[in-house]
Amino acid sequence: MIAPGWYRDLDPNGRRAFGSTYAAFSMDAMNIQLYSFTLPVLLTLWQLSPSAGGLLATVTLVASAAGGWLAGLLSDRLGRVRVLQATILWMALSTMACGFAQNYEQLLVSRVIQGVGFGAEWAVGAVFMGEIAAAATRGRLVGTAQSAWAVGWGLAAASSTLAIALLPPEPGWRAAFFLSLPMAAVIFLARKRLHESATFLACPGADDWHRIFAAPMLGNTLRGSLLAIGTHGGYWALATWWPTMLKLERGMTNAQAATHMAMLVGGSLAGYALGATLADRIGRRATLALFATGGIVTVLAATELPVSDAVLLALGAPLGLFAMGLYSAIGPVLNELYPTRLRGSGLGFCYNVGRGVAGLAPFAVGGSIATYGIAHSIGIYVSVAYVLVLAAAGVLRETRG
Repeated sequence: MIAPGWYRDLDPNGRRAFGSTYAAFSMDAMNIQLYSFTLPVLLTLWQLSPSAGGLLATVTLVASAAGGWLAGLLSDRLGRVRVLQATILWMALSTMACGFAQNYEQLLVSRVIQGVGFGAEWAVGAVFMGEIAAAATRGRLVGTAQSAWAVGWGLAAASSTLAIALLPPEPGWRAAFFLSLPMAAVIFLARKRLHESATFLACPGADDWHRIFAAPMLGNTLRGSLLAIGTHGGYWALATWWPTMLKLERGMTNAQAATHMAMLVGGSLAGYALGATLADRIGRRATLALFATGGIVTVLAATELPVSDAVLLALGAPLGLFAMGLYSAIGPVLNELYPTRLRGSGLGFCYNVGRGVAGLAPFAVGGSIATYGIAHSIGIYVSVAYVLVLAAAGVLRETRG
């Protein structure tokens, strides 16, 4: 298989950086997404209300805001590599804690701790990928790195389905949280061999992080945060509750729900690839507007129309494509809004405060289920989130190149 041009242009350190980051992003996505697949089991096993189930997703995302911003600040001072070595260990240990939780309160605390590491890994990893990439191909490199989320999403679906099918419910949901430990060890060892990017080394001394809230950076920070809130809000409202909707509202078996999730994940992989290419070809703003519009149309068709299971299955691919294709553009945009020594602080703030605010979406969906049902609630919150993306695309400056 011939490697893409942007990959061939990387030096050996750049290739190691990309490989280890892609693997880490996949592992983090798997660990975080395991919850949405085990949620139907926990709702029954622990007799949880939908609001309580949504809160377990929300606290993780809110905690990720703090973790991502703090890690971004530290990466501007200590370097990207040192922080990334710590984040992979944090994620591995906090995910183990989720598997060991004996009650709702323990799982809640474990999910908060997990969220801190989750936000840290993605914020600093996105900065690192942006700095090893050439300007002309940054959209494709960062977008491809972001596509690791779909891989982790698929791993979460497969591992949780197998664990719950092969084991009784009580140990089954726990077993899924231990499967990524060998991967974490390999990633940590690979990161021991990494060096900082030439871009980072060429700009000694961290800038004052307060500058992201002062002119002329404040406008970038506000627009970047709005973009992140919309992108994350749409995805998390969908991803947290879609498997539960398929099983509890549509009455699907585990196998049927797994097929629908496979279609969603497959579409998301295509979305990453298409979004990454379009971000470099037609620009960041046009790509954001295109995918947000497509997401609104698709989610409303899937949740507001009386479609059959077969039609819903067909809609899964474009739904995943538009939801995750947005991430191929948001990564390059946030990298390009800030100078090198403010990049970790700025991207870490926008991306993770956006995710923290968007973390209210799973809780809001859970609180709306009794009144509107799961599908209708998903449609409402995903549509509102993508309207915010459209607004952000309208006020952002084009940063391509």
